[in-house]
Amino acid sequence: MKKVSRRNWLKTSAGVAASAAALSLPSILNASPLRESSSSGKKSKKRKALIIGAHPDDPETIAGGTMILLLKAGWDVVCVYLTRGEAGIKGKSGKEAAEIREKECKAACKVTGARYRFMSQVDGATVINKEKYDEMLSVIKEEKPELVITHWPIDTHRDHRVCSILVYDAWRYSGYSFNLFYAEAMSGNQSMKFLPTDYVDITSVAEKKHEACLCHESQDMPDLLKDWHIPMEKFRGMEYWCEYAEAFVHLTGHTAPSFVEMK
Repeated sequence: MKKVSRRNWLKTSAGVAASAAALSLPSILNASPLRESSSSGKKSKKRKALIIGAHPDDPETIAGGTMILLLKAGWDVVCVYLTRGEAGIKGKSGKEAAEIREKECKAACKVTGARYRFMSQVDGATVINKEKYDEMLSVIKEEKPELVITHWPIDTHRDHRVCSILVYDAWRYSGYSFNLFYAEAMSGNQSMKFLPTDYVDITSVAEKKHEACLCHESQDMPDLLKDWHIPMEKFRGMEYWCEYAEAFVHLTGHTAPSFVEMK
């Protein structure tokens, strides 16, 4: 057995730390926004991130600051909405609510500069089956993101859990082709047992994030910001030694899945 001196241990620890840091969300934010062409070695295509949320306001509330920072860094960012929020407005039919909330999504994306994309599930009635697994994987393969942020899977909201599991499955079946990060939604009320691995200082863009969130007028957003989202950003900011922060859990994969694709 090789003897490990204090100096060697420190070198090894530093190497591990450097390796971990290279995969952190802050380091991804600081990376070049352009991909290198495999053929010429020249930088050409923009890097892409997907923020995948169960409901129309989820991408903005769980990762709106990070989304804006990615856009400022030159990334292509897509807000993917699993549903159109059909069950989200009291006294409105599913169709009426969907129309209202789709407009709110578009307004929020206009503020942030992100592109939007809607999937086929229905708010309050989301399901996990082969068809929906295939749909999520299809979106991932079509968009070819390098980074995906979605819901933490241990959540009191069923739609959040469904969204998280569908994304996780696509990550597995795509051969871990993108960096997967989980975000929190109203921790303590919805996301549970959330222990961050990564923090992003959003102080410089917090006001713009809140402006995008407020586009979701049907959701009592001023109260949600005041009672939940802003206190959570400030709490994570205290942990990260800044004014406002968003926190994430980075899931890492090592090898492509060896099991047989489901038929």
